[in-house]
Amino acid sequence: MTEEIIDCSDVSDILRRALDGDRLDVDDGVRLFESDDLHAIGAAANEIRRKINGNRTYYIVNRHINYTDICKNRCTFCAYSRSEGENGAYMMSVQEALDRAEQYYDQIRFTELHVVGGLHPTMPFSYYIDLIRTLKSRFPSVHIQAFTAVEIAHIADISGLSVRDVLASLKDAGLGSLPGGGAEVFSPRVREVVCPEKMSGEKWLSVMRKAHNMGIKSNSTMLYGHVETYSERVEHMIALRDLQDETGGFMTFIPLKYHPGNTRLGEISASMSAQDDLKLYAISRLMIDNIPHIKVFWIMLGLKLAQVALSYGADDIDGTVIEEKITHRAGATTPQALTVSQLVTIIEETGTIPTERDTIYNEVTRDEAGLPAIS
Repeated sequence: MTEEIIDCSDVSDILRRALDGDRLDVDDGVRLFESDDLHAIGAAANEIRRKINGNRTYYIVNRHINYTDICKNRCTFCAYSRSEGENGAYMMSVQEALDRAEQYYDQIRFTELHVVGGLHPTMPFSYYIDLIRTLKSRFPSVHIQAFTAVEIAHIADISGLSVRDVLASLKDAGLGSLPGGGAEVFSPRVREVVCPEKMSGEKWLSVMRKAHNMGIKSNSTMLYGHVETYSERVEHMIALRDLQDETGGFMTFIPLKYHPGNTRLGEISASMSAQDDLKLYAISRLMIDNIPHIKVFWIMLGLKLAQVALSYGADDIDGTVIEEKITHRAGATTPQALTVSQLVTIIEETGTIPTERDTIYNEVTRDEAGLPAIS
């Protein structure tokens, strides 16, 4: 059936080459975005998803800690950030972050703490080291995924240290990997509109290159659905693919859907349809042939559409999350957390196999008491 669907498509030549393992270029990616044949593009992406990851859909038992919303950049697309002293602005102490992490640990035994926040203009370098060291000391078996490339560069700036020295200190304190946020879209034109104060795409890639070369793996992302063109999306994907060729350090690619609520950027274009979202996931799988996983962040896409995306190239639905703040300030109506049983049911309804993983994609099994073991 997949063969017949692809053969009848207006982009069958591209899909055939992708299925044969040939690498797609910018023109190929743009043609895929311009095509209306979502069914064929999705079928090809699903075929490649199965070749790489079988019929498994991964999830993780994790807990988010957004340690501050104070940020010097105040990007126009962001509804989360506040200025120091502004109403609603907060900064967790290390003890407050630890208390927050301990709230649910006895109930869910998470295997990952996901720690990100704004670029606080005055917090010292010691805060970040103490935060990671304290969390790792309390949860020695939990993987700490913390600080985007943008945060790492900021910490280097305030400390006067090099990015490499900052990463080395954080790794020694217990940092396990980096999340993929802050990439947005690498195009300088786009960044001038949506995040003019943020570091360049080239610098984001440079921080990730340094991390990977030190054995610190990371995720990768792209924020889509605002002012970017098809070619800028594809060029972003290819830049990630090129760095992956060099370092092999990216674990997953995560398309992040722009939410306009409460942002200064606001509604700047017609909102993307569900078909547009699914096409982007499928094209991501076809274009980025060397990053093993495509993650659908259900918080941003919604639960029902996230399920469908698992047939359009995605093989990971993220996890329990617990208390996500950033997207909800931009108007997300999804829950702030899911239970493991809810995640398992959501995945089973797609006809794929729920597979618990840790941050670096080792499979996790649990005993009768719910305690995790890495296999």
